[in-house]
Amino acid sequence: MTSTQLIEQYYAAFNHHDREGMLALLTDDVAHDVNQGRRETGKAAFRTFLARMDRCYSEQVCDLVVMVNDDGSRAAAEFVIQGIYKTTDGDFLPATGQRYTLPVGAFFDIRHGRISRVTNYYNLQDWLQQVGG
Repeated sequence: MTSTQLIEQYYAAFNHHDREGMLALLTDDVAHDVNQGRRETGKAAFRTFLARMDRCYSEQVCDLVVMVNDDGSRAAAEFVIQGIYKTTDGDFLPATGQRYTLPVGAFFDIRHGRISRVTNYYNLQDWLQQVGG
């Protein structure tokens, strides 16, 4: 599988709520840079993150574009998230089923055919405005 196919498969699993399928595409020591947060390491931490996301949000990736460097060791993805804020997430505003649409950028390191780093960026202030207004 090419690196482009790997990233496409990752987001297909995301859209199908196939969390085990997503995790199977990661290295055991995957580094996950949470948007405007800290780095988490390992599949167990990623699994915990996905469980929180599934509890609080319902999201779909749309308009996916994947870019890969020449040797396939790094990739980037640009897409739009269509989401629903289902359950209040920590100290964020209360969830009441608010809908949101966010442009997202994601960056990946790829090692031995698996994703070894996932870094996501989106505009948190935009999200807060959409769910708070």
